[in-house]
Amino acid sequence: MDENWATLWEHVADVVGDRPALSQGGRHVSWREFDERAARVAGWFSARSVGRDSKVAILAYNRPEYLETVFATFKVRGAPVNLNFRYRDDELGEVLEDSDAEVLVFEGAFAPIVDRVRGRLPRLCAFAQLDDGNPLLKGAIAYEDVIAAHEPAARQPRSGEDVFLLYTGGTTGRPLGVMWRHRDIVNTLAWSAYVLAGLTPPEDAAGVASCAEALAAEGRSPVFLPASPLMHGVALYLAQAALLLGGLVVFLESHSLDAHELWRTVAGERVSQLAIVGDTFGRPMVRALEEAEAAGTAYDTSSLERIASSGVAWGDRVKQALVDRTPAVLVDMIGASEGGPFAVSIVPSGGRAAESPFRLAERAMLIRQDGSVIEPGSDEAGLLAVRPPGPLGYYKAPQQSRALLRQVGGEELVVPGDWAKVEANGVVTFLGRGSLCINTGGEKVYPEEVEAVLAAHQAVADCNVVGLPDERYGEAVVAVVTLAPGATADIGELQALVRERLAGYKVPRDVVFVPAIERTPSGKARYGWAREVALAALGVV
Repeated sequence: MDENWATLWEHVADVVGDRPALSQGGRHVSWREFDERAARVAGWFSARSVGRDSKVAILAYNRPEYLETVFATFKVRGAPVNLNFRYRDDELGEVLEDSDAEVLVFEGAFAPIVDRVRGRLPRLCAFAQLDDGNPLLKGAIAYEDVIAAHEPAARQPRSGEDVFLLYTGGTTGRPLGVMWRHRDIVNTLAWSAYVLAGLTPPEDAAGVASCAEALAAEGRSPVFLPASPLMHGVALYLAQAALLLGGLVVFLESHSLDAHELWRTVAGERVSQLAIVGDTFGRPMVRALEEAEAAGTAYDTSSLERIASSGVAWGDRVKQALVDRTPAVLVDMIGASEGGPFAVSIVPSGGRAAESPFRLAERAMLIRQDGSVIEPGSDEAGLLAVRPPGPLGYYKAPQQSRALLRQVGGEELVVPGDWAKVEANGVVTFLGRGSLCINTGGEKVYPEEVEAVLAAHQAVADCNVVGLPDERYGEAVVAVVTLAPGATADIGELQALVRERLAGYKVPRDVVFVPAIERTPSGKARYGWAREVALAALGVV
């Protein structure tokens, strides 16, 4: 389908207009309202000459207006810019400047930081403030006033060539905007969304509308709850896919994960699909289920068909606890903002997590640094790569784009820099991002490989593995660990576990215990923070 997302959603709205599209805290927005409200915001954009290739930044928690703004931006053929709501002044200013943002839609709670940075951003000239009870920032217009004051923008022809941005989390460097053509994301997401729904993927917008209408008539429209922030790519993409099928996207009210609220919402809204971020979300979700069971008030999870995760380790122990308590299929994906998935682990309903390893995804392969293909079963570590469709590259970053996109055998492969090994049967052992690789005495240690072993220990709630300077070996492997409430474990016990499963040079020389591991809002590791904590604790200069 060579289409812009807005055109597809408009066709869906035309056939399921009375059905709910968005929900939060008992408030429901119908598909007809979703389309009209987005069109009115698009009218405001158009009145300010915000159109094709213009950038509209969004600084907000999960809420219906987030997706309304995305829809409105797509309507005028612009590009939404996802902003991390935990950014400090310089971080926020850097992404707004790098993206060439002209409009900022922001939560009222963030008015102080917006006020501090806007003076340094001459291109940023329009501000719409979402109502959360905070005073209106001087120079901004209330979002609801935007909707009240503007007529809906007329629908217009668009193209699948239209481009939008997804800014990376900047785990290993400054955030970069990944440029995607609409058609490439549409076709990547559409194929899996329709196949999972038991439908043949349609070829055009009319076919999308017909599928949405059929699912609604059969009572099979998806109800999707993104537990993770929409500024995280997986949550946004899966929300887009659910809307493509004429579904309902449900938001939690809390700004950080409240697992009991999550399960209450699953039961109340009859949620069929969940997006989480690995053990970061999975552990408290399991704990909430256990607490409800102990109190004799077990949550109703019977509507849940699928739980999806990407970006953070999701251990077998947590997966099994969810499989044992819900009817859901668990889908764990190794992917990146730049593309994928590279590998997928699927635990069927009632299945065994330990018997569901990661397997190479359909378009994925393993290559060497020189671009030659590594055949499965060679026991050779290589770089995960994926065939088209993929992104155009990074916005205004040609050097990084050349490193990301590699010509191999006449195809342009996407190679974000993640290392792995692939067995003859396609089973993948994920080693981690090459830029995080620890070189100890000439041996390579990938943090995520060691983290996966440590996370299997009953007492470990979360962990990071980093390399610290070492006079003899160059770097020493060190683990930063948080223990589960009431649990105990000593350094020797954790070292023994790693030694039992991995080569001796991968065993952490030291373990630093901390109250909590600091992560990004999307659950990704802050390895810089972990390294500083380890350096301070061990007195390494």
